[in-house]
Amino acid sequence: MSTRINPHLLELNDDEVLYYCTAQEDDFFDRKAFGVKGDKLQKIAVAFANADGGEVLIGIKDEGDEQEPLKRWAGPDRIEDFNSALQAISEVRPAIDFRHEFLKKPGITANYVLKIKINKGLTVHYTASEEVYIRRGASSQKLKSPTQILELSHAKGHQSAEDLNAPDANPDEIVFGTALNEYLEQLPIKNKDPLDFLLQENLIDRENLTPRTAAVLLFSQSPESALSKQCSIRIAKYDTREEESRDTLVENHLVEGPLYELIHNSYLKIEEILGRNDVWTMEGLRSIEFPKETIWEILVNAVIHRDYLISDNVLVSIFNNRIQFKSPGRFPGFVTKENILENRFSRNSKIVRLLAKYRNAPNQEMGEGMNTAFEKMAVRGLRLPVISEHENYVTVSLYHSLNLEPETVVLNFIEKFGEINNRQVKDLLGLEKSEQATNILTKLRIQGSIQRKGDSTGVNVSWIRS
Repeated sequence: MSTRINPHLLELNDDEVLYYCTAQEDDFFDRKAFGVKGDKLQKIAVAFANADGGEVLIGIKDEGDEQEPLKRWAGPDRIEDFNSALQAISEVRPAIDFRHEFLKKPGITANYVLKIKINKGLTVHYTASEEVYIRRGASSQKLKSPTQILELSHAKGHQSAEDLNAPDANPDEIVFGTALNEYLEQLPIKNKDPLDFLLQENLIDRENLTPRTAAVLLFSQSPESALSKQCSIRIAKYDTREEESRDTLVENHLVEGPLYELIHNSYLKIEEILGRNDVWTMEGLRSIEFPKETIWEILVNAVIHRDYLISDNVLVSIFNNRIQFKSPGRFPGFVTKENILENRFSRNSKIVRLLAKYRNAPNQEMGEGMNTAFEKMAVRGLRLPVISEHENYVTVSLYHSLNLEPETVVLNFIEKFGEINNRQVKDLLGLEKSEQATNILTKLRIQGSIQRKGDSTGVNVSWIRS
């Protein structure tokens, strides 16, 4: 078990030492060998502060320099030797919010490692050489243009609900609840005391022990009750290709619970409903199917980047030809529908960071989720996701249609199956209205590419090659 020797010195156990020597560097974690230059350390600290916060450990060699994991732990024998590193961090402007402690192996009074935990900054932070960095994946990327820095500055001014107190929440329900204790159990730490963890992560008010909103969303069994607002996921199935209406609503499910369970259970329900929904494809009549990674990534983004100041649920609407994800809140920070594949900004950085610590984290591909969603649709030859922003909502729509010219799709289908009808055209192209399919068929008939089959008429008309 980890042992606290003094307020800034922590003796680890062997498992914790191994974890820090082998953990993957990512959006929230970095490590450097002892002797790292001050400007390089400032670059990492600024990048974390300008993004979602993170931890950097100094005194651990890179695996390229030392193959044996435990031998990578190679800090100095005196704590004072880290003074220059702490001095470099203090020169960042404006000052960053950070805590530090010294780590040591069990039973050895030498080879100290410095751990610096950096919190997300409320303003843009600069290195001593007036440079701005932001963390993306395992690297610290420099913002080169004044426009990028201005956008980051504006984004920093946006308020998030995750740090607000939740006065109606019962702290005991979180501290002794299953969600938090299961979360702690799978973390590579030995101090699994729930209250210590909540205090360390600033998930609970130190003075009156009132949970923060982030703690409720992550670890309460009933966040909606504790927050007195809608913050779950509603999944609705409509038997139509057009707009939703009460007359076409055939299923309505409300999925609740802590975020990790909420995401997983909602995904399973979406897959279940899709399995009962048949559409025409180039392989014939099949259950409607989208790339699993696309559904997952869009669902995760809708939950972790939504605005929890708005009392509304994430709405997933499943139609006969498409899925629509509607997330409360406008795009966070400087993200827009035009740059969403190149930029990342977390409205709820604490939620994002803590969810990423699950062994099977729902947000494993930090910053790459939407890219993955687009790539998987492209590989499958399907139409790319359609993203829109309207009033206080961001909507992502997935259409079950091939990403080809409509006329090409129709002719290819006739070539394979001999004929095509209006319903099949709507399915193949993800169209909402019969008139849209009729217009495409009429265009091909005028061109002389297709003709009516026999004496078929009305809704039963079929088309064949001329």
